[in-house]
Amino acid sequence: MKIDILTLFPEMFSGVFGSSILKKAQDKNAVQLNVINFREYSENKHGSVDDYPYGGGAGMVLAPQPIFHAVETLTSQSVKKPRVILMCPQGERFTQSKAEELSQEEHLILVCGHYEGYDERIREYLGTDEISIGDYVLTGGELAAMVVTDSVVRLLPDVLGKEESHLQDSFSTGLLEHPHYTRPAVFRDMKVPDVLISGNHKLIEEWRHKESLRRTYTRRPDLLENRELNKKEQQWMEEFKEDK
Repeated sequence: MKIDILTLFPEMFSGVFGSSILKKAQDKNAVQLNVINFREYSENKHGSVDDYPYGGGAGMVLAPQPIFHAVETLTSQSVKKPRVILMCPQGERFTQSKAEELSQEEHLILVCGHYEGYDERIREYLGTDEISIGDYVLTGGELAAMVVTDSVVRLLPDVLGKEESHLQDSFSTGLLEHPHYTRPAVFRDMKVPDVLISGNHKLIEEWRHKESLRRTYTRRPDLLENRELNKKEQQWMEEFKEDK
């Protein structure tokens, strides 16, 4: 996969892209990450990338020319049209399912918004997606682009080492992930559940499924609103309601 980031602050990405899983993914050639300052594509003699909004108002608006030019240059040799994703608080809320969808692409271009936003022609004629990472406003799209990149890259083959490492992640199954324990089995009189050290893998999987459902019910019940529960899950839900 290739991911190009268009930003006015490329220095913000060095620590994140040069560490941990993202660095390992690049070392394995699973992904190519490129950070591009789109100011370099400005045809304005001052290198400007923004201008005052027509009709007046506070703030500045990102002009179309530098971003169009940058994207067109990056895609001039592309056989397949990439997804051009505008990081924007007005966009679709980012989810695990969206990350899984994007992980199937060969080429992504993430554009980091700034100021009062984009000239509308960028949205209409250039962007294929608009993504928001939450219902709040950041000073720019850089942090959002880092979040999207991290969540997508970790889903690529061989990046985490074992495919099952992400298959049971929270939200991947539609539920929050079950509790985890490690050694020692007893710490300050606090014990690991007996089932986890029983060696009975069938019971362990059932326990994990049940506790995943319990955690979702107690912490994010909204995730269960459209979920069709099987008979066993319905029984567990009745238990949870009685316990509550």
